[in-house]
Amino acid sequence: MTTNADSNATAARFEGTERYVATDDLKLAVNAALTLERPLLIKGEPGTGKTMLAEQVAASLGRPLLQWHIKSTTKAHQGLYEYDAVSRLRDSQLGDAKVKDIGNYIVKGVLWQAFVSEVPTVLLIDEIDKADIEFPNDLLRELDQMAFHVYETHETIGAKHRPLVIITSNNEKDLPDAFLRRCFFHYIRFPERETLKAIVAVHFPNLHAEVLRAALDAFFALREAPGLKKKPSTSEFLDWLRLLIAEDIDANEIDAHNATSVPILAGALLKNEQDVQLLERLAAVTRNTTRRQP
Repeated sequence: MTTNADSNATAARFEGTERYVATDDLKLAVNAALTLERPLLIKGEPGTGKTMLAEQVAASLGRPLLQWHIKSTTKAHQGLYEYDAVSRLRDSQLGDAKVKDIGNYIVKGVLWQAFVSEVPTVLLIDEIDKADIEFPNDLLRELDQMAFHVYETHETIGAKHRPLVIITSNNEKDLPDAFLRRCFFHYIRFPERETLKAIVAVHFPNLHAEVLRAALDAFFALREAPGLKKKPSTSEFLDWLRLLIAEDIDANEIDAHNATSVPILAGALLKNEQDVQLLERLAAVTRNTTRRQP
């Protein structure tokens, strides 16, 4: 179970980093999870920096980061440990002496690693909503008690230090109420224009102000287009800016495309043909309206 050393760990506070622009409410959420010693459940649009948050929290607090990226086939027990019975059978057939110790065939998962770490860690459980609906419930006891039993070796693994658990979700499916009750929840809202400018300044500090203005105009106009199937994300905006810089595209060219057609290099922002066609139709309507005006 957790030790008295955790009281020192919970005194740590997250104030953001040079590489991550954290809003005040996000910093409050991280620090609330530290104080309450509960998992922090982060939701938000894809590309809003949920995974990067865990990386930057770990860097800010000076803690090791352990990452568990969830897939549709992931099972909860894999985060605890796995018993490699196939290898043990093969070794027994070869007469290997190590088969006598079953512990040689226990593969430690990320929760086990976090629990036995000599220092407090940050544990990222990334995109939990990709897994089966029972996955969160299967972790309730372990995350509550910070301990689990290894049936093959008859030992109980308890946390030397309670890790800060950060869980991300893209809202692909609802999570069980029993699981939600045990988390501190925060939704990362899509950044407003000024926040996005601050994010850009971190990645492209020398970007010309007029290029940034034109790019922001085009980007937010695109996100507000009616009927868009997939709105472009923060990470896609940063990719687009990188392309604009690489191609030395100025503000006038960005403005011209924004007024008469889909954005230049739109493949960084639009990821399906329906949205491209929608933008082309809207642009055509705008051009026709402009021509008819006296």
